[in-house]
Amino acid sequence: MTLIGVLDLASVVIFALTGALAASRAQLDVIGFIFLGCLTAVGGGTVRDVLLNRDVFWMVAPQFLGAATAAAVLVFFTAHLLESRLKALDWLDSIALAVAVPAGVGAALSMGQSWPIVLVMGVVTGCLGGLMRDVVCNEVPLVLKQGELYVTCCFAGSATALLLRQLPAGTLPTGSALIGCGVMVFALRAGSMAFGWRLPVYKSRPPRAKR
Repeated sequence: MTLIGVLDLASVVIFALTGALAASRAQLDVIGFIFLGCLTAVGGGTVRDVLLNRDVFWMVAPQFLGAATAAAVLVFFTAHLLESRLKALDWLDSIALAVAVPAGVGAALSMGQSWPIVLVMGVVTGCLGGLMRDVVCNEVPLVLKQGELYVTCCFAGSATALLLRQLPAGTLPTGSALIGCGVMVFALRAGSMAFGWRLPVYKSRPPRAKR
């Protein structure tokens, strides 16, 4: 299996766990767990592959769906053991993000795409599965949660990979650049959750009175 395939598999399993945890919070049945787990697991990668005109990864290798299903069923029987399912979901989502963004970046780089496309594919692969999960569960998407870094983490991680790739030829292989991407994504996301790192938010102001 290629490096991108390994990253896709890891992100599928971890994102499926988050989807199943969301299903447990919504008190769904086992089919609901599997549906939400699979939707979260393959959503971002599917959109990425369609946009890049690649073979959709889980259609080429249906075992990805099997892995997502197994993860969802596991959570169905074990979610009650967690002290805080929301906290577990948030941290697992952060780990999945740190794996999925490099997968998107790596897929775009392997096709020789330009740097704006690489940035977008990193963000799309990282964000869309979780966005679908939260919308289906009628939750405020983590992507839009006020006061936390999310899309910013994906963008910064993708940019890090591109910058590392600009080092002199032969200095740093693509795999190392993707690792740097994942580290940046997780560091920013974890820092936002644990230490309150954030960007300034818009604050409305009353209109100026006409003179």
